[in-house]
Amino acid sequence: MRLLLATRNDHKMREFARLMPGLELDPLPEGVETPPEDGGSYADNALIKARAAARATGRAAVADDSGIEAEALGGAPGIHSARYAGAGASDGANLALLRERVPPGSALRYVCVIAHVDPAGEEHLFYGACDGTMAPNATGPRGFGYDPVFVPAGETRTMAELADAEKDAMSHRGRAARALGEWLRT
Repeated sequence: MRLLLATRNDHKMREFARLMPGLELDPLPEGVETPPEDGGSYADNALIKARAAARATGRAAVADDSGIEAEALGGAPGIHSARYAGAGASDGANLALLRERVPPGSALRYVCVIAHVDPAGEEHLFYGACDGTMAPNATGPRGFGYDPVFVPAGETRTMAELADAEKDAMSHRGRAARALGEWLRT
C-alpha cells in the first residue's frame, strides 16, 4: 500500500518509514501548499494538513500533529511545540526555552494525533501519548525536537539516548502509527 505523508520534514519521513513497515510513503509533493496549522487541537491541525494534501493530490493522505505538554506550564507548549520560541524557531531554541521554564523531574507528556483522509473525504483519527519527566540535562545524539530532555516513564535515558526500536516501541508517534497500521490492515 502506498500513502502520501503530508510533510516534507525528513525526520518525520524517516520515523514514519520505520513505524510503518510494509507501507510505501511519499512526501508531500513540491508545489502543494501547506496550510497554516491554526487549529485548536492536535486533531484539528492533523486534519488541516491531511485534508489539504488529499484535496491537492486526489490521494489518501496521512498527517500528524504532535507536541510536548509540561505539567509545570499547565500543558504548554502543546500544539505550539514546534514554534514555542517563536515563528521559525529552531529545535534548539524551542528546547532551550523549555529547559529554562521547566525544572528537572517535572512531569511531561508527548502527544500525537495522526489523521487519515481519503480522496472521498472520509476521515479517521489515531491517538498516541507517552508520559515522562524532564531530564536534568539535554543528552543523547538521536531523535529530534524535545527528545534530548524527555525521559519516558520507567526509563533512565532520554528519548534521544534510546535506539530507534526502543523509542518506537514507547513513543507517542509509535503508538498512534501502530493504531493507524492496525486500522489499515482491517
